[in-house]
Amino acid sequence: MERHTNSGVAVRSAAGVAVEEPAELLRVEKLRKTYRSGEQEITPLDEVDLNVERGEMIAIVGPSGTGKSTLLHLLGALDTPTSGDVYFAGNSLWSQTEEARAEYRNRAVGFVWQRHHLLSDFTAAENVAMPLLVQGQGRQAALEAAERWLAETGLRGRGPQHANQLSGGEQQRVAIARALISQPVLLLADEPTGDLDERNAEGVFELMRRLHESHHLTTVLATHNQSLARRADRVFHLEHGRLARLAAREPGEARVSALAGTAANTFRERG
Repeated sequence: MERHTNSGVAVRSAAGVAVEEPAELLRVEKLRKTYRSGEQEITPLDEVDLNVERGEMIAIVGPSGTGKSTLLHLLGALDTPTSGDVYFAGNSLWSQTEEARAEYRNRAVGFVWQRHHLLSDFTAAENVAMPLLVQGQGRQAALEAAERWLAETGLRGRGPQHANQLSGGEQQRVAIARALISQPVLLLADEPTGDLDERNAEGVFELMRRLHESHHLTTVLATHNQSLARRADRVFHLEHGRLARLAAREPGEARVSALAGTAANTFRERG
């Protein structure tokens, strides 16, 4: 089984070989987040529980400001919970060292945000290659990988263009390629179509759905777009700190075929 060097995270099984793995990739237990705004205590997450199986696409819906982004930040170890825990492949994120959590963020998780956060002074290929360059890969190899990912996201030949020369939909495709170039296990997407018109939103969502399936991802998507959310395997509503399932297929129906080739699963304790 191939692993990211020094990451402690197994990322791909051998091609065509079924791997026996626990169905669960993420488990959230009694997750609580509070902060103060003046004299008021705000609780966007109040003892939230959630289980996510490998190969699922989960959609989180709810009004603005209800904690969807907070939940994704905690799943990605970008923020610290007030209490409760997140388990990745059975291992607590918050019993790990910060160094181990950084490896988790950089290698096991891909992030896509509402605003693409591309660097305007760099080309599309350089933006996509950035995670590999940060990890220490050589520039030429990183740029070649970036061109392959741009082709896969429908932007073949656009690598030399600067980010500000691309349309909004194209920029978000670049952001998706950047999120996936490190071959993460988990994709966290926070309103990835929120700044796009209907046509581009549809195209970006369908691209994410295709990549989710072809690269055996597990995806957690926060969105206001109810029509897109209904295409996920399960849909949850977050409001007043509480997460409730709305509707979807049974978890076991979620991309069962992805399990044979899914990105794998151990995040070992360090420190």
